[in-house]
Amino acid sequence: MNTVNSPDDEIIGKIEAAGDHMKRVHAEVGGVIFGQEKVIEQTLTTILVGGHALLIGVPGLAKTLLVETLGRVLGLDAKRIQFTPDLMPSDIIGSEVLEEVEGGSQRQFRFIRGPIFTQLLMADEINRASPKTQSALLQAMQEHHVTVAGTRHDVPEPFHVLATQNPLEQEGTYPLPEAQLDRFLLQIDVGYPGLEAERQMLFETTGNKKVQLESVLNGPKLIEMQQLVRVMPVPDKVVEAILSLVRAARPGPDASEEANRLIAWGPGPRASQALMLTVRAKALMDGRLAPSIDDVMDLAEPVLKHRMALTFAARTEGETVSNVVKRLAATLE
Repeated sequence: MNTVNSPDDEIIGKIEAAGDHMKRVHAEVGGVIFGQEKVIEQTLTTILVGGHALLIGVPGLAKTLLVETLGRVLGLDAKRIQFTPDLMPSDIIGSEVLEEVEGGSQRQFRFIRGPIFTQLLMADEINRASPKTQSALLQAMQEHHVTVAGTRHDVPEPFHVLATQNPLEQEGTYPLPEAQLDRFLLQIDVGYPGLEAERQMLFETTGNKKVQLESVLNGPKLIEMQQLVRVMPVPDKVVEAILSLVRAARPGPDASEEANRLIAWGPGPRASQALMLTVRAKALMDGRLAPSIDDVMDLAEPVLKHRMALTFAARTEGETVSNVVKRLAATLE
């Protein structure tokens, strides 16, 4: 009997093991964050792909606690930046200081690293900072390094930005430009918990009991799993569903009459790439060996809604991006 696994068997074993690890991660986080199963799943999907997420929800829905908990369970170094109107790019990236060399005969610049040099960064209320400060994140999010005074400084690996935004209070805020929105793999809407979840939350969070979180992963193990996502096979029908969905969301001569009437601008190729990766990650978390069309439908809204905009006519009719995406995704059934 041949005891040596073929490459396919080896990948299958790794996918099954990774699925078990992610179930443990989900259970640990779910023991602290109540009533937000979908939010936890989509955030873990983002991290498993190696991307960044924009969490949108009103204050008090445990967005900060989610990032802190993820840092501990995933074994990652986590930091938080509170974005404010007076926040400067150097407050995020860091700055150079002039200091005397030993002996005092010479001086040289030394770079002091900012909080962006971490593995899991929470950018709290990102839209409260000026566009200049917001853009300080762009290079690091896309290229995983920053440049200061012509010198490149790499951020740690893995590197993830989880930014939050309050959808209600817009006075004194600066909407994120489309270029920066497109850098976020998913837009995750954080809603209110259900009745039973809130009841459980009351008992769990107002007593003396302290939850002891277990660290399930670490940086190198997470990177290994992120690489595994990229070798997972994707059936042709799923690839075609991704292409059909994203291209149907773009107005133009090949688009439907409804799409041209409702959609001002649609998602670019980065949306197709995001769907291709996230459906794999979702399958891996479920312990499945390949994604399905149901995964495409499930992830269509968080992948597409921040990458497209409606026409004025559509908005006056009371249409929303979410409803348009849901109708487009329903055609894949």
